[in-house]
Amino acid sequence: MNTVQFTAGTTSDGMLERDFTVAGIPGVLWSPASGPERAPLVLMGHGGGTHKKWPGMVGRARRLVADGGFHVAAVDAPGHGGRPRTPYDEQEIAALYRAREAGEPEGPIVVRYNARLAERAVPEWRATLDALQRLPEIGAEGPVGYFGLNMGTAIGVPFVATEPRITAAVLGVHWPDALAEAARRITVPVEFLIQWDDEHIPRSSGLALFDAFASTEKTLHANAGRHKELPRFEADSAVRFFTRHLHPSRTAAVPTA
Repeated sequence: MNTVQFTAGTTSDGMLERDFTVAGIPGVLWSPASGPERAPLVLMGHGGGTHKKWPGMVGRARRLVADGGFHVAAVDAPGHGGRPRTPYDEQEIAALYRAREAGEPEGPIVVRYNARLAERAVPEWRATLDALQRLPEIGAEGPVGYFGLNMGTAIGVPFVATEPRITAAVLGVHWPDALAEAARRITVPVEFLIQWDDEHIPRSSGLALFDAFASTEKTLHANAGRHKELPRFEADSAVRFFTRHLHPSRTAAVPTA
């Protein structure tokens, strides 16, 4: 039985940050420094080439904790952050850099590599969720959300499709090639993001992945801008989305603009 092993902890501006490991996988749990004994959990997947404590991840976690009262957990994906790269990881990363330097499409390499990462990461997320739900401040009965963009979507779509404990998800900014089949099995509420002027992911590809979700409640957020120009206000929208679906008692307290 996997358990959460806390290794460090700090408190700042009303948020408790605790580093942990589960079966050797490094993670971080952000929580309200004070509040009710239990609160819903949001799992966050990071993007490719980043890690669990990337500044954007910490910023999103802070808003989810402060404005939504959630616990938020992230882990390093295989080959990222504090985890060593395999020879396969090195091979695919080198291929990506070669394509980038040559001005060739990166999408086929990213899709292929992210699909392999997801095969490794989905069981790890499931084990992490098992362990987190054994914590008294989270518990096994509370609702769980998933928030992941880019590579976080490549891992998140197959994870959400096969994990019945996930009750709402924010996803987006990825190709449909390896994900459409799993997306058709997702029926929980989804908020989906695309960049209208994405230089890597054609607009039609983003729309195709959104269309594939079987959810009866799904919302498309399309913003002007290139791949890495996602507006920061989408983090606020995610807080409202998860509050509505995981923490309805707090809905009136969450900023609406």
